[in-house]
Amino acid sequence: MEGDQLFAEERKLAIAEYVRHNGKATVAALCDKFGVSGATIRNDLRELEKRRLIARTHGGAMTSTKASYELVAKERETQNLEAKRNIALSALELIEDGEILVVDTGTTTLELARLLGRRRNLTVVTNDFQIAQILEDVSAVNTVLVGGRVRKRFHCTVGSQGSSMLAGLTVDKAFMGANSFSLEKGATTPDIQQAEMKSLLVGIAERCILLVDGTKIGKNSFVQFAATDDIDCIITDYIDKDYSSQIQELGIEVRVADA
Repeated sequence: MEGDQLFAEERKLAIAEYVRHNGKATVAALCDKFGVSGATIRNDLRELEKRRLIARTHGGAMTSTKASYELVAKERETQNLEAKRNIALSALELIEDGEILVVDTGTTTLELARLLGRRRNLTVVTNDFQIAQILEDVSAVNTVLVGGRVRKRFHCTVGSQGSSMLAGLTVDKAFMGANSFSLEKGATTPDIQQAEMKSLLVGIAERCILLVDGTKIGKNSFVQFAATDDIDCIITDYIDKDYSSQIQELGIEVRVADA
């Protein structure tokens, strides 16, 4: 039963991505693509509309302007770039020579990777191809690339296939990206297999440091990968003072990067 539920959730997210990519889709087209009945597709569309991931239309669905879609890597790279660079600079202050780190996939963590040559004798565990490529040319950094299923258009590996490789590792700090963070759900992401990999990376770290710009705070995505108890520090570019106080009451350090 659990496997059936997982498959259904993966199908729903794939439907939302298909509609996002194409702008719209008919029930008939979705039936053909996913190999399920019209009744199943209509039920999926009703649930996706409740999550504000799509807008239902007569005979199908279309992109919802309110949807919190996950942008692919190329779309994210230029968004809030100055904020991401400031957050990365603040994160660098927490890194000491000789440490072993996780640097998660993401565009903010990518900016952090560009700075790691300023430290010496680092070991970096990552599931991100772009980060590994950047660090390949940095003599002061030893890089470990985690295997798994390649997530197309996101330049990374996902899923639980990397669990055997990571099981014996312990790292000092994990610098994690997230699509959303809230007091209720912690750190979340829209993709189930992405969440699996992120959970594995958080699990091997002595400290978990979340790098998120202010647009992601106070929001939820589909799947949790780190509860608030798992997070030691949040670095952002701005945050509501009251919300920051509530986060700190949970024992999480909040750092606001200099503009």
